[in-house]
Amino acid sequence: MKILQLFLTFLLVASCSDKKIHPYAYYYWKTNLSLNKTEKKALAESTTNFLCTRFFDVDKVNGKFEPVAVITKDKSFSTEKEIIPTVFITNRTFYNIKIDEIQFLAESINQLIQKKVKDYQLSSSKEIQIDCDWTAGTKDDYFKFLNELKKISGKDISCTLRLHQVKDKELMGIPPLQKVYLMCYSTSSPLENSDKNSILDVQILKSYLSKLEDYPLKNIEVALPIYSWGIVTNHLGKHKLINALSRKDLKNKNFKKLSDDEIEVTKDGFYFGNFLSKGFKIKAEEISDQQISDVVKFLDQKISHYNIIYYQLDSKFVEGRSFQHF
Repeated sequence: MKILQLFLTFLLVASCSDKKIHPYAYYYWKTNLSLNKTEKKALAESTTNFLCTRFFDVDKVNGKFEPVAVITKDKSFSTEKEIIPTVFITNRTFYNIKIDEIQFLAESINQLIQKKVKDYQLSSSKEIQIDCDWTAGTKDDYFKFLNELKKISGKDISCTLRLHQVKDKELMGIPPLQKVYLMCYSTSSPLENSDKNSILDVQILKSYLSKLEDYPLKNIEVALPIYSWGIVTNHLGKHKLINALSRKDLKNKNFKKLSDDEIEVTKDGFYFGNFLSKGFKIKAEEISDQQISDVVKFLDQKISHYNIIYYQLDSKFVEGRSFQHF
């Protein structure tokens, strides 16, 4: 009996030691660099040395490249983490782009990044991350841009990788980089009628990533969602989003509870900065620890080692969460 107990104890210890604990970081995606007490604490407790920080977006407006929503910085913002400058570029920016425009775009993005790093005295990483939902039609020019940015900046360039770009890798192409950030969210559109969680449905994610182990790039970091939103449906069945809405926000005397996630407005009024009419419905979508755990267990079978980058650092999303056990 004692031998059996020792054996069972050994199995328990062995199974626990097999569990991977992943270093984690955050995305910072607000226009103004500013941290409140909760966010500072969460950032300080994160177990990597970096913070992926959105610097600006790039779009093409009337045929011209334009930076959009460039970051500003609050005097109180400070961190010892390295800042990884992250730039979102719309896919249409690469429609019908010329070779000289690719070079101009890379030079302009690099210059604006360096200006913001200098102006705000940020501890910048040797890495720049580009976020773009490229398509089969724009992949060649987008990949040329990534190579040009690497040459001009002298930095390590990484980029985001969406679920469909993994599943359809032959069509979508493989970025000419050493590292990618796999975005494990946005599994469906929140603007469609569906009973699924549009931020993250684990079964849909698994179907997209069923052959992830065959993806040619092996240095894969994983972006996981912790954000929430509310989906408003009007009388015509049209939808719109209210960001950062959660279930607890749906407790209101003018709301009739339809389910744990959904209410119906019973009185016209302004709610969450929006005028909502009687009869409108709001469905809250948020991410549970169980969903994150299920995704991590699945990815552990596909990727050897990876950091987790949570989207995004905001007191509303980090408060009350424990990230140490994933």
